[in-house]
Amino acid sequence: MNLSTAFNNAVSGLTASSRGTSVVSDNIANALTPGYSRRSLELTTNAISGTGVRTLGVVRNHDPVLTANRRETDANLAYQTAVSNFHTSVEGLVGTVDDPTSLANRLAAFDSSLITAASLPDSSERLDQVARTGRDLANSINEASEGVRQLRSDADRTIGRLVDSLNQTLKDIEQLNAKIPQVKHSGGDIGALLDQRQVLVDQVNALVPVNAVPRANDQISLYSDGGLILLDGTAAEFSFTTTGDTKPHITVGNGLLSGLEMNGNPVRTSGDNSQIRGGALMAQLEIRDELAVEAQANLDSVARDLIERFETPGLDPTALPTDPGLFTDAGTRFDVTAPEGLASRISLNTIVDPDNGGDSWRLRDGLGAVTPGDPGDATQLQAFGAVLSNTRPIAESPFGTGDMRASDLTEALMSRTGSDAHTASQRLAFANSAQLEMARIEAEQGVDTEQELQNLIEIEQAYAANARVISVVDELMETLLRL
Repeated sequence: MNLSTAFNNAVSGLTASSRGTSVVSDNIANALTPGYSRRSLELTTNAISGTGVRTLGVVRNHDPVLTANRRETDANLAYQTAVSNFHTSVEGLVGTVDDPTSLANRLAAFDSSLITAASLPDSSERLDQVARTGRDLANSINEASEGVRQLRSDADRTIGRLVDSLNQTLKDIEQLNAKIPQVKHSGGDIGALLDQRQVLVDQVNALVPVNAVPRANDQISLYSDGGLILLDGTAAEFSFTTTGDTKPHITVGNGLLSGLEMNGNPVRTSGDNSQIRGGALMAQLEIRDELAVEAQANLDSVARDLIERFETPGLDPTALPTDPGLFTDAGTRFDVTAPEGLASRISLNTIVDPDNGGDSWRLRDGLGAVTPGDPGDATQLQAFGAVLSNTRPIAESPFGTGDMRASDLTEALMSRTGSDAHTASQRLAFANSAQLEMARIEAEQGVDTEQELQNLIEIEQAYAANARVISVVDELMETLLRL
């Protein structure tokens, strides 16, 4: 090896070391940056001179399979989080065993007040207490129904926000797809743009699970698991009209709620043929169109049973067949043609409510009584109490086909909501653990700051060695010049 060759080798080594230092510095600086993939310097032998090294470029280390697996857990976590939050909220509305304001405990308090009043029927205080506990029971059912309605309305509004975010993010990815080849062909570094695009794809994936398919010129296409083409050259555009405040009777089926569309075509969002499977958007659609509807139907079943029990023929001899019972459908008898939202309309008959101009003595003497009767006669109060404990078939019951008491129905409702909340919480815990594990595995493939520091030490040693070679060549050249 002559001096010229040694000098050229050392200069190429210094250049590679300088570039390597920059790469390592970027890795360490962006170790915690979302979407950042570790960079490494690709070197090769100088093919022209046959000696020294030549820098081919900076390689962005990225495992698409690992990323796809992590995205699957991300989407599932987003879905399970929304569903679990919904079931937990419904459980709070219905109440638990140890909650004195739960529907089951409100019914128990009402039943107990009837027994207490029947033991001393001439006590106006005890009759007033029956009316008040009955009103509290009806109000609790109203509040639970309103809470479910609000959850459904929140889901509808959230769908609107998610659709806007989805459209904007897809448009941003489309623009990056167009920009990346331009930067690459002009000789620029596209690593940062690829990182930015990965973050945007992750955002889309949290809403709608996607498969990213590589295309020519470092571009990608996005497809949903259900077969929707979200991005293939041009980004798809989703449309959705927010209703705002929902009502129990309005659904997508009757056209009063907006469905989801893509490029003007309806998107299937339920069943085995759903085109959106998992993710936050699917969760909110499921909450609005299925889970909240089911929760409302459960509450309506409890309200219907309560109203119909006190409309039993012969229960109150003083009432006419067309008169409402102790519990009413917004002041009237139950209308079988409009069962949706009954839980929001159930109320105590004001004729017995002392706080609303009624007379509580009618609980003892009959709702249709004109004047007070025998103050010691507890027959009617006992009949009202007995009708609660009687087993009867529940029309269109979501809790089974057997005959049930009123308390059986509220306990079944409480049990179902509690079970749903517990199951959803378990699924959320599993989804969270899976996501954390996949994120950890992906992070292991990312920037290891300790390894990067070791690489930096090796680069510094290589830099010092090449610098020493240049220094020796310089000394030899000076020696030769002095000869």
